[in-house]
Amino acid sequence: MSAPHGINPNVPHSARVYDYWLGGKDNFEADRQVAEQTMAAVPGVRESARNNRAFLGRAVRHLTQLGVRQFLDLGTGIPSQGNTHEVAQAEAPEARVVYVDNDPIVMSHARALLTSTPEGKTTYIEADARDPRSILDHPEVRETLDFTKPIALVMVAILMHISDEDDPPGLVKAFTDAIPSGSYLVLSHLTLDFLPKNVADDYLATTRNQAMHRTPRTGEQIARYFDGFDLVEPGLVAVSEWGDTPLFPDSATWMYGGVGRKR
Repeated sequence: MSAPHGINPNVPHSARVYDYWLGGKDNFEADRQVAEQTMAAVPGVRESARNNRAFLGRAVRHLTQLGVRQFLDLGTGIPSQGNTHEVAQAEAPEARVVYVDNDPIVMSHARALLTSTPEGKTTYIEADARDPRSILDHPEVRETLDFTKPIALVMVAILMHISDEDDPPGLVKAFTDAIPSGSYLVLSHLTLDFLPKNVADDYLATTRNQAMHRTPRTGEQIARYFDGFDLVEPGLVAVSEWGDTPLFPDSATWMYGGVGRKR
């Protein structure tokens, strides 16, 4: 894979590392090195990534079956099988989806590969979730989504890349305040809660100096993102336990997942 203009292939990026774990080909050697280093330090991280992807699909399908027709997907990542609009529009062709990512290479692939049904609409904007207003006020977002009707806000495996200094609870609130009652929040997040202490300590020691920032958080911290929401059964659980049987058995559980309905 050659690097498009403006992309430094020597700097790893979370979306491309994730793509590697999912079995994709849109990644560079620097991404593969970080991915392999993390796999060595984090038993089962690849399986967890794939279960996280499966969680996204199950959650989107569930919400579409409940009647949700609008999705705002933050931190889209490299297009792979089972994208939000593919799952939603398979159930409801008229579904409308906005993808957001801050990586130009993600956007170039998204525009090339993610096509909408004629009845619905899919659009993509390059923006940073740490600047909610740049997304919520974006003309394409406003043209695609009706903020007077329920919207599913998708924040799958994105907040773990946002440091405490950037106030992730405040960022989530900025987005959830903008969507009406009856909307949903789909969220997953890295955690060390399920792991033996020695495994958690090894992870922290190994990843502390890696170029790609990831912040694990506790279930209590993650649950606060759902303030103002009622969690859908089975609540905030390991992503492999949300919905159907996991696609890949977890040798270790690294991710919480949950879906909440705004009161």
